[in-house]
Amino acid sequence: MTQLTDDCFAAGGPLMPIDTALALVMPRLVRVTVSEEVALAEAPGRILLADVISPAALTEAGIAAGAAAIPAGRRLTARDIWLAAALGKRSLIVSRPLRVALFSTGDELVELGQPLAPGKIYDSNRRTLGALLQQLGLAYSDLGILADRQDAVEQALTAAAAEHDAVVTSGGVSTGEEDHVRAAVEALGSLHIWRLAIKPGRPVALGQFEAGGRRLAFLGLPGNPVAAMVTFLRVARPILLRLMGASDVEPPHYRVRAEFEHRKKRERREYLRVRLVRHEDGTLGILTSLVEADGLVELPETVTKLEPGSMVDFLPFAS
Repeated sequence: MTQLTDDCFAAGGPLMPIDTALALVMPRLVRVTVSEEVALAEAPGRILLADVISPAALTEAGIAAGAAAIPAGRRLTARDIWLAAALGKRSLIVSRPLRVALFSTGDELVELGQPLAPGKIYDSNRRTLGALLQQLGLAYSDLGILADRQDAVEQALTAAAAEHDAVVTSGGVSTGEEDHVRAAVEALGSLHIWRLAIKPGRPVALGQFEAGGRRLAFLGLPGNPVAAMVTFLRVARPILLRLMGASDVEPPHYRVRAEFEHRKKRERREYLRVRLVRHEDGTLGILTSLVEADGLVELPETVTKLEPGSMVDFLPFAS
């Protein structure tokens, strides 16, 4: 099984546009999962690793004989399963789901259902990130809350290495914090703090570590709940998909009309929580929403003021 190179996440320094960061990281990544052949019924959501070739022209599908009806690297959908069945395929070569260990860090965190003492907060991030990992079709293990001690983090990372390909954490990567997570990862490998020109988000820790003869990717997301979700969707998601061999790793987005005004700083990409509204004429618009959010609006670096009626990119949570 191919392993990550030592410098695959090397970077950091000044604030970096997210497109620049991804352009640096993505070409360095390789698939770390093994391939397996599965029946069509087990294939939805998996990453196809071998082209499905059409033995004959299919008018309904629009493809030619000898062409790739379904290209390798695609995350398989119901449409792909239909097309594979129409070509007589009973099974497909796919990537084994990436195995991800999920932790939260912070002595202020409390498990759901426990009494909430002063200065404590419930650990919502781990549940949110677990749901996002599950939506991607990954095999993740919820390994709980880690204490703010370097030895505890090192022990947890070493134990996770035996049965996982990557580790995702939230908290403990902001500049200025007593960062036991960073110290623990660097004791076992290398870690780079990427300061991204986005709001919310900014600090993301990317690296790799070795334990038990295996090398794992490490993705440290911010502790702020909204920042953790944004950085997962725009940074962790494409990285995790690429580690399974996916070619199209960008989250789906749609052009929608904004129905609110907003000001932002130039040279920084900003993400706003919004909800969809349907008008009497059937058209869709979006309004800002802190709680009843359907997704995020992505405002590019060049925008300083959003006017009502402007067309914007909408990233739905559902997909």
